Amino acid sequence: MIGKQSDKNTAVGPCPAGDDKCTNLPEVQRLQEEVKRLAALVRTDALTGLYSFRYFYQALSLEMERTRRSGQPTSLIMLDLDHFKAVNDAFGHEVGNAVLSHISSLISQTVRRLDIPCRYGGEEFTIILPDTSLEQGVRFANRLRLIIENSPLKTREALLGIEASFGVDVFIKGEELLEREFLERVDSFLYLAKQGGRNRVCHSSTDD
Repeated sequence: MIGKQSDKNTAVGPCPAGDDKCTNLPEVQRLQEEVKRLAALVRTDALTGLYSFRYFYQALSLEMERTRRSGQPTSLIMLDLDHFKAVNDAFGHEVGNAVLSHISSLISQTVRRLDIPCRYGGEEFTIILPDTSLEQGVRFANRLRLIIENSPLKTREALLGIEASFGVDVFIKGEELLEREFLERVDSFLYLAKQGGRNRVCHSSTDD
């Protein structure tokens, strides 16, 4: 019986290394699953569940290349939570993390399935919008801004109203632009939104 059970275990599936006489297949499969799990961790931000900073650059590069081939525009949004440091200072980092998770949930509920929402770092988020014109991207950003403004977070300490500033721009076929340069352009509009009074969307006035 023991011999038969051993034969059954070794016949679970082909050895990933191509060895027909693999004697430790369950361990190999366990390691494969662990590699998949670690790969998912690299792609995903642990706190928010959105895509990670590292994955953002990979995705942006792919979408910009898709624009170069297809001609369909790619819009990019960068948003930053207003006065977030004051929240951390007043209520502590646990509440600050709850705010980040809350905003991430609102973003996830608002984006389309093809969009790529990422936590860029700290209280900054980016959203890649494939096949999206500047006008459409700005409209989406304003809708998300209002959703955030009208969705306070209830904590044990207080009902926290949250606002965010947005920068938006579009990448179109024919532009000679690197990923970093595109991001810097969007970030410059986010800076204008912050300087202009916060809780607003700033973008290029160039027609897409």
